[in-house]
Amino acid sequence: MITEADYLESSFREKLLEHVFLSELLQVAWLGRGRKTVEVLKPEVDNAGYDLVLECQGTRRYVQLKSSAQGSSTKQTQVNAKLAEKLGGCVIWLWFDDTTDNRIVLRYLFLEATREGWSIRECPLARRTTANAQGYKPERRNTHVIHKTRFEEKNIADLFDTLFPDLNQQLLTLNW
Repeated sequence: MITEADYLESSFREKLLEHVFLSELLQVAWLGRGRKTVEVLKPEVDNAGYDLVLECQGTRRYVQLKSSAQGSSTKQTQVNAKLAEKLGGCVIWLWFDDTTDNRIVLRYLFLEATREGWSIRECPLARRTTANAQGYKPERRNTHVIHKTRFEEKNIADLFDTLFPDLNQQLLTLNW
């Protein structure tokens, strides 16, 4: 259930979700993947389409985080097309339920066209939320609407292996 605090304190909630996500991801790297470390970088300016850069064992991911409350009717999200220009660019959509101990369900979408066989630019342009003086909501250049059906649900361990597949292959080779 969305409360007044959810929108009045949305910046706090956004940071809380980011920290919970990073905590879970780093625990998988350290405890579940042989004491691996993940470097976490943040851009100074939010204009390139990503919120975080994650690097592990030479694999770099440019990550845009999105969040929605579990049970919300949200069916799409908006993504900056610049993210698709980054090798390893992806969206991680955090679905959270803060009424139980199981707070976050992760969904992700990679925006590398060669990997997924599609281009973000094929998706419709987003529109501004506020209308101009004529009552028209103009399109937002370089911001596209991505439908929820393009996302694949993952648990945190599977998400780690998807983000850093080379590391997963190294572990399989060592264990063979």
